[in-house]
Amino acid sequence: MAADGVTRRDFLNGIAVAVGAGLAPAALAAAARGASAAPYPPGDGGMKGSNPGAYDIAHAIRDGRRFDIDAVAAGETFDLVVIGAGISGLAAAWFWKRRRPGARILIVDAHADFGGHAHRNEFRVGDRLLVSYGGSESFQSPQTLWSDQAKALVAALGVDLARFDTAFDRELYPSLGLSRGVFFTREAFGTDRLVTGDPMRMVADDIAPNRMNARAAEDFVADFPVSEVMKPRLAGLYTSRSDPLAGKSLAQKNEILDRTSDRDWLTKVWGLDERAADAFQGRSLDFFAVGIDAISAREAYDTGYPGFGGIGVARDEEALKEMEEPYIHHFPDGNASLARLLVRSLVPGAAAGASMEDIVGARFDYARLDRAGSGVRVRLDSTAVGVRNRDGGVDVAYVRKGKLARVRAGHAILAGYHMMMPYLMRELPRRQRDAMAANVKAPLAYVKIAVRNWKPWVARRVHEVSNPMGYYSRIKLDYPVSLRDYRFPKSPDEPTVLQLVHVPQAREAGPDLRTKWRTARTILYATPFETFEQKARDELTRIFGGAGFDAARDIAAITVNRWGHGYSYAGSTLFDADGDDEKIPEAARRRAGRVAFAGSDADWNPYAHAAIDQAHRAVDELLGAAKPA
Repeated sequence: MAADGVTRRDFLNGIAVAVGAGLAPAALAAAARGASAAPYPPGDGGMKGSNPGAYDIAHAIRDGRRFDIDAVAAGETFDLVVIGAGISGLAAAWFWKRRRPGARILIVDAHADFGGHAHRNEFRVGDRLLVSYGGSESFQSPQTLWSDQAKALVAALGVDLARFDTAFDRELYPSLGLSRGVFFTREAFGTDRLVTGDPMRMVADDIAPNRMNARAAEDFVADFPVSEVMKPRLAGLYTSRSDPLAGKSLAQKNEILDRTSDRDWLTKVWGLDERAADAFQGRSLDFFAVGIDAISAREAYDTGYPGFGGIGVARDEEALKEMEEPYIHHFPDGNASLARLLVRSLVPGAAAGASMEDIVGARFDYARLDRAGSGVRVRLDSTAVGVRNRDGGVDVAYVRKGKLARVRAGHAILAGYHMMMPYLMRELPRRQRDAMAANVKAPLAYVKIAVRNWKPWVARRVHEVSNPMGYYSRIKLDYPVSLRDYRFPKSPDEPTVLQLVHVPQAREAGPDLRTKWRTARTILYATPFETFEQKARDELTRIFGGAGFDAARDIAAITVNRWGHGYSYAGSTLFDADGDDEKIPEAARRRAGRVAFAGSDADWNPYAHAAIDQAHRAVDELLGAAKPA
């Protein structure tokens, strides 16, 4: 044993693995690559996303710091400056460039990588390269929900939506006999128990209904660690066609569904006790970033939760489309490939290739993103601190490497977090600034774990686990997608990536969703990497330890993608006044002189297609609506 009490085994399984395999913060990962190595953010492990360096300047502005734009001269001039290198900012530059091919465009972003929430994670396990998504993961129902403009953009980038029909292997997990399961923790239910064969459909499901390997509802709930009195009621949620609101008018039913939480629906309408309701409490966290106590019964009904078989109320049309179109439009690194396709199109020479097939394996030259003379420049690690209309143009100030800089532009598009915009543009009218500040975003973390094999999952006969009262509400094997040279690990003997979702909870924090998310955000920012790691090792061991999983042996690397400002606010019938979800976004995205606003926040809709649509609208506002071809 070493003098400091650290054994050789501790060193090999902790510190050495941390530096070599990605458990360390990004700075240590960079050091492991060598001081002279060029920056390559996708390969940095440890804590990523919303971190000091990405948010400290913005938080200082929020807390009262002011930057004097006039203190520095405008050193560069561009036709367009875009703030935010996420999907919407990149799409805005792309739409602008299509209409003004000779335009000079600067895109600035506070993060070390482009893509915003469309973040790429890379791992090396032995000689195997594994890629996965650290945020925005898929195209949501593109055949039915996407606009013509959004479809045209991805088509122009070389994306053939039909290709995902074969790239995404929907049969892999079903063919191995795997199902979804629910893990009941001893802290909440008195025992640790994994129950397999979950029959509940997901709102965005990649598994065909007849290939879920689900059990009958009665058999499934029979294994729940709840009272015997509750089991028939739980089974009835799935099977009953009776109407618990019989005698109510359609209008009354709709009002009840909108104003009743799903937890109250289960306890007060269906008569579940608190422990039985806990079997569903955290199942909504991945999709809504709140538990079932903070989503409406309407939202639960629209997204596939049980308990509504005989209600006699039609589902929302858009929600039906999300339920019915298979959730397979997914690159191996999620929507990071969409961001990479955009950057490759905008910055010639940034990466080789010309198709959706080769983008997954393309290695980007980050040194080429911000070269003098390039028509489009992407300037990372640069936090915008001020934007104002002035003298027939726009002044944009940002801080990079501790230094204040100012550029001049003919126009600007702000595609970052709307809640930050009032601090950047103090010239905006009060109503617009208040509307922007209302977009309080949901905090969450996507934790990626590279494992040396996934045999314990096959032994436990699951590919995905809901953990409704645990730390990680969703624990799953990555989506099985192969494109060109990138092959998904189809054998359980091969290394793969696990997806773990953590959403901090503040159930008692205030009477509204925004207060709950603000409080939850402080919890998330106070959580160190070591806690994410310890919780992952603990829960994976409790679920899979009996099937041969050994965390010290089997975990090769961990990356935590922390998003303090994750999903855009989307409105809530439980907490918001009627019409807020229509009036507030419209007021927030109103053009201000030569400045337009994009981002999914401008739509109150946290989807990639919404980000693209808002980019298209912003460009139209500044250049005039394009005439149909």
